Amino acid sequence: MPTIRRILVAVKELNGKPLPAVLKAAQLARGYGAALELFHALDSPLYADPAAIRERGQNSLEQDLHQKAVRRLEAIADRLRKHSIKVTVSAEWDFPCHEAIIRRAQAAKADLIVASCHAGRHRMPWLLRLTDWELVRLSPLPVLLVKDPHPYRRPAVLAAVDPSLAYDKPLQLDEEILRVGETLTTALRGSLHAVHAYARFPVNVPPEILRPGTLDAMQKEAERFAATRFARALRPVRIARSRQYLIASPPNEAIAEASRKSHCAIAVMGGISRSGFKRLLIGNTAERILDELTCDILVVKPANFNNRIPRLSRGARLRQNAPETLGYAFGPY
Repeated sequence: MPTIRRILVAVKELNGKPLPAVLKAAQLARGYGAALELFHALDSPLYADPAAIRERGQNSLEQDLHQKAVRRLEAIADRLRKHSIKVTVSAEWDFPCHEAIIRRAQAAKADLIVASCHAGRHRMPWLLRLTDWELVRLSPLPVLLVKDPHPYRRPAVLAAVDPSLAYDKPLQLDEEILRVGETLTTALRGSLHAVHAYARFPVNVPPEILRPGTLDAMQKEAERFAATRFARALRPVRIARSRQYLIASPPNEAIAEASRKSHCAIAVMGGISRSGFKRLLIGNTAERILDELTCDILVVKPANFNNRIPRLSRGARLRQNAPETLGYAFGPY
């Protein structure tokens, strides 16, 4: 991730209530000296009856609702500008929402996307295609998912690394995770922590077939080997021993445990997009831990991440004769 100069905030609701994602993005903007862009995707279908379209035209309806969204974004932006933060706003007719956010972030040359995390637990997320899951899975840009509504106050930042490369992460991704964690720590005047999950013994060796003492020897060797790799991975950054967590557990359990021990406000981890049955059976650590952590989650991608989002906007979806009400209803994605 290059130096953060521009942050795009996905604004889900335009109802004037306090928006934790916006407020935290503003904290990051001040810490990095970056500019903010508040973005709202007009992704809901545009319901209108044929008579209204004939009288006013589809373009007029789209423009009216677009201008309404921009005015609401400007009201939010004005409150941030009072704190000497450079803020611009944009709203676009585009869908699905996660694609619209990624397209706009790339067009605006953003270095970071900030979005609110979907409330509650995810049920079969690979089928529901919730916006936050899809951003984690498909965005080539780093994504900060805001889960905790409280502002940052000298936060602990937890970097989750895998120097054993046991989970198919590129070697450079750990370096990027640590670098991002270090810059976050500096920008927010916090403290940097790190966690590494490792296996106590090879998963394909049943413990019952081993001779007495062999299992203990294997576990000690696994711990020694993991500690060596962990120490080597942390050489480029300064992290006190008391803030290093070497845990013999699956990654999602180890990160959750380290999160509790460190009381971290942000967990930084790498994301690798998978598809098909491999994704269904194996899953992705960043996605699986999304429900388990109560802190914010920053997901970074490897430099060679394959961007599969089309560049062209899909525009507005027009449907006729909506039940009970006509027009576009503002609301959560």
